Amino acid sequence: MAASDSERSRLDDAARAGWLYFIAGHTQDEIARSLKVSRATAQRLVSLCLAERLITFRLEHPITLCMELAARLKDAFDLRQCEVAPSDPASATAVAGVAERAASLLEATLRSETPTIIAIGTGRAMRAAVEHVRPMECPNHQLVSLVGNISTDGSASFFDTVARLADLTKARHYPMPLPVLMSSRAERDQLLKINPVSKVRAIAAKADLRLVGIGQMDRNAQVYVDGFINREELLELMRLGAIGELTGWAFDAKGRILDGGTNRRLTSVPHTVPAIALTVGAALGPAKVPAIRAALNGRLINGLITDETTAKALLDS
Repeated sequence: MAASDSERSRLDDAARAGWLYFIAGHTQDEIARSLKVSRATAQRLVSLCLAERLITFRLEHPITLCMELAARLKDAFDLRQCEVAPSDPASATAVAGVAERAASLLEATLRSETPTIIAIGTGRAMRAAVEHVRPMECPNHQLVSLVGNISTDGSASFFDTVARLADLTKARHYPMPLPVLMSSRAERDQLLKINPVSKVRAIAAKADLRLVGIGQMDRNAQVYVDGFINREELLELMRLGAIGELTGWAFDAKGRILDGGTNRRLTSVPHTVPAIALTVGAALGPAKVPAIRAALNGRLINGLITDETTAKALLDS
């Protein structure tokens, strides 16, 4: 118990030091005097504050180049919404910037007084976006999953996002109580008739906002790496011309949803083509450029959140 109290006290000091340094603008010498500690201790407390994510930052200043790229993408692909985050020179696939922009979209939607339905996909970008959302009270809104929350081995999906976002916002939420894939099309069709499942899908069909990740369909496809499909299923999709996937739905280079492969056993909510409700894809990275472009050209999405490098690649091709 004493150790717990000691740790809590240290985190309290770290939070105070972080607030004094990053918010109030005090120097480390001033913090040391205020907290009655040495300068070295003040420095360690500020570092601990960052390491424990007691304080986080959100970039509010619109960078001109990012705004210009977003405007060009909106015109080129007739998008309803587009956000371009700065790229991380150290990592071409770092999702932090895109996740922060996606979180801003979620927060802006949740702040509306009009009751709203938000449908969310799964994956790393979606999970990272939800982790950036600030806690708020939104009991009048509804959150619904577009994807089953059970993995092929029967375990809960690690990348389930709806429950986590509901924890942060107190919004009513509707998970998809199904495995992502069924063993046969007939089994899938039978399960979709179950009353609770059909009700969740009906809510998802009325969503005001759909926020989804975009996956590439190659040997590093997330649906394969994360174990949702096996090697034979991946190769079959590639032979059928799959270049990307949205909530598990494989599509070709023209953005057409494939009529075959795992699509016939998938339980995810289908996509309206062309997208009618605001449907925003959040993705970045060189490997995903063909999939993002196909989703845009096929009108599977009408909104995009990406980074500078990916935006330039989409416009240059």
